[in-house]
Amino acid sequence: MVTATAGFRHEDAIAAARRVMANLQTTSEIVTTSTEDLSTISASALRDYDVLFFALTSGELALTPDQKSAILDFVSGGKGFIGVHSATDTLYEWPQYGQLVGAYFKEHPWTQRATVVVEDASHPAASGIGDRFSLMEEFYTFRENPRPHVHVLLRLDPASVGADGDFPLAWVQSFGDGRVYYNALGHFPETWNDAGFQRQLLGAMRWVARRD
Repeated sequence: MVTATAGFRHEDAIAAARRVMANLQTTSEIVTTSTEDLSTISASALRDYDVLFFALTSGELALTPDQKSAILDFVSGGKGFIGVHSATDTLYEWPQYGQLVGAYFKEHPWTQRATVVVEDASHPAASGIGDRFSLMEEFYTFRENPRPHVHVLLRLDPASVGADGDFPLAWVQSFGDGRVYYNALGHFPETWNDAGFQRQLLGAMRWVARRD
C-alpha cells in the first residue's frame, strides 16, 4: 500500500488507512505492507506481492520510467491494482496511469452527507452493503465519465446533492491480464473506520488478487 504524496496530503485519512489495514490483517488472510518510499517499487520487489494499492496518493509522484514500466507489467501480467480516493488525483502526466486507474479527478463539488447507490451488489467488492447507503464524504467528479470503459459498482445519487447527472464512484476493469478496482470514497478517517467501506476494500482485494 503506497501512501506517498506530491500534492494535497490527506494526513488524517492516511493515518486511518494505515491503522485500518493493519487491523484487518488480524481478521483476514490479507497481509499489507505500507510505504511512503517510492524507491521500493521495482519489478523485483513487486514479485513478492499480489496487489499494488495506491491509497490517497496525489500529484506527480517521482517514479522513474523503469518503475512505471514495472507497475504496468505487474498489473497487465495478471496481478491487481487498487486505487482509493485521490489515487485519481495522481500522475496526470503519465497517461497510461490514467488508463490503469480509470479516470482523472476533476473536482469535488460536494462535501456533505449524501446517498451512494450500489449498482452491482453481486460483485465481491460491493456485496453485503445493501442497495444504497448514506455517508459524509467529499464526492469526486472526473474529467471524463469512466462508465463507457469500466464496470461501475457505486454511483452518487445526484438527487441527494441537488444535482443531475451520472457520477460513478467505484468501478472495476481489466488491464491486460490483471484486475483493477478504484473507489473515490475515503476522504475522511470516518470513512476508513466504517465497516461497510472496509468490507468493500476486502472484497476488492480478494477480487483483484483472484482470491474471490
